[in-house]
Amino acid sequence: MDGSKFKAVNNRDRNYTVAKLAKRLEQVEASIARYLATLDRADREGNDVPEAWTQRIGEKIAALRRQMAFLREMQEQVGTADDGQVSLTDPDARSMATSGRGTGIVGYNEQIAVDPEHHLVVAHDVVNEGHDRTQLVPMGGQARQALNAREVVVLADRGYYSGDEVLTCEGTGILPAMPRADTSGRAKKGLFVRADFIYDAVADHYVCPAGAVLAKSAARSD
Repeated sequence: MDGSKFKAVNNRDRNYTVAKLAKRLEQVEASIARYLATLDRADREGNDVPEAWTQRIGEKIAALRRQMAFLREMQEQVGTADDGQVSLTDPDARSMATSGRGTGIVGYNEQIAVDPEHHLVVAHDVVNEGHDRTQLVPMGGQARQALNAREVVVLADRGYYSGDEVLTCEGTGILPAMPRADTSGRAKKGLFVRADFIYDAVADHYVCPAGAVLAKSAARSD
């Protein structure tokens, strides 16, 4: 099984989150302050400023204040939303990260389970969670039911790994097979992770990335 992100009709600018609203409000406040400073500077210098110019600046400030009022209203709606998001065009669409760094879409997470022997899609679903960690059990169950099988082996990538989901699979006929996700954060710090150490079952020891043998330490007696 695997998941894929599909873009919704909802434009990114019509999707609001706590972080987006905070950033946008900061930008609007800065723009208003800049326009007000321009007007104050013109008054102090006593320049012969055309009335049309001051009127245009005033209109821009008024528009920004209306925008700020709208953003404040959206803050209240986002604050009461279960997942901290509001999409205006397509209410069910959600902001989701994609594989590219710093990129994302507003859309849906399409889940698909395929029978590799017959190359057929046996189950599919659409969710608005931006990750796959909670989809192992529901999608595995749908696939098992569609195949009318007592047990199914579910092959998935590490994005589906969740200790709770794996535990829930026990006794359901869903046999998950996937790499365990590394959540320690050591790799980002430049440190080795458990997957970097190779276990030699015959010698009963680990080999570190530098090729050194890590033998078991002798048990100490008190």
